[in-house]
Amino acid sequence: MRNLLLSSLALATLAGAANADVNIYTTRQPELIQPVMDAFTAETGIKVNLAFVSEGIVERLKAEGRRSPADLVMTVDIANLQQIVDAGVIQPVHSEVLDSAIPAELRSPEGLWFALTTRARIVYASKDRVADGEVTTYEDLADPKWQGRICTRSGLHDYNLALVAALIAHDGEEAARTWAEGVKANLARKPEGNDRSQVKAIWAGECDISLGNTYYMGEMLADPEQMAWADSVRIVFPTFADGGTHVNVSGVAMTEAAPNHDDALRLMEFLVSPAAQAIYAQVNNEYPVVAGAPLSDLVQSWGSFTPDTIDLTTVAGHRADALRIMEEVNFDG
Repeated sequence: MRNLLLSSLALATLAGAANADVNIYTTRQPELIQPVMDAFTAETGIKVNLAFVSEGIVERLKAEGRRSPADLVMTVDIANLQQIVDAGVIQPVHSEVLDSAIPAELRSPEGLWFALTTRARIVYASKDRVADGEVTTYEDLADPKWQGRICTRSGLHDYNLALVAALIAHDGEEAARTWAEGVKANLARKPEGNDRSQVKAIWAGECDISLGNTYYMGEMLADPEQMAWADSVRIVFPTFADGGTHVNVSGVAMTEAAPNHDDALRLMEFLVSPAAQAIYAQVNNEYPVVAGAPLSDLVQSWGSFTPDTIDLTTVAGHRADALRIMEEVNFDG
């Protein structure tokens, strides 16, 4: 209820600011991106208004149409970003700055969306009960050797659906189904909680490995209560059998309405500048999309990995199949 009230107030603010500043609908908590917006304002004098929209962003944009006060939308998952694009409420952006800064596999070929940061979907492994090199591929998680040793959040969560969609892209639908059945058989408990809850379960001895996003390690280490959970695990970067480590993105797109088009484009280009990418890396412990942008010391300490290079639009296109598979195998049941 509190989030809904805050969102309503923020949206009302945007409606009053439709002809000024840059207005953003975001599915990401505003406090996580406010520092980079503040840096943009300090450099340009252009104010940025953020409205957190936790649900129904597509429906809102469709209902508002050309009257929408939003210039940009920002999401934390490629599938959600692609759903907004598919709804026809986005306009293409043509920018040499964006095209040269962002690798081709991390942006729409039509200029409809652009990744700003990436995060790896990794394995948290018990330091005490899992040997170095014991976890290698995502496919390996379905091996019976892990029976009763895996924890994960809901298989229907966007982060896990994106992983299954990537498995479909790599290995085919039947192989992904077999994988989902195998991982379900290896679960130590029914899926529950968030990624940090799984690490807590490893610390408590309920399981030995879990799926999670890299940046949650940073969040746990910053919380005195959760620091012990983080210290009980190491980060492992699995790969697909024929690819690299699965990554998802935080991304941005320009709305069809975009009442402040030029300033919005200026902000998009700022977000891939070295300064902005460094802020993202430091504040959120994510990986910059711009080559050569510095990692935070913490992220750097996790080691290097080879990101999967499969086109994320292809991955997003398999989301519906991934959801169907997870429902059919009753992954959460």
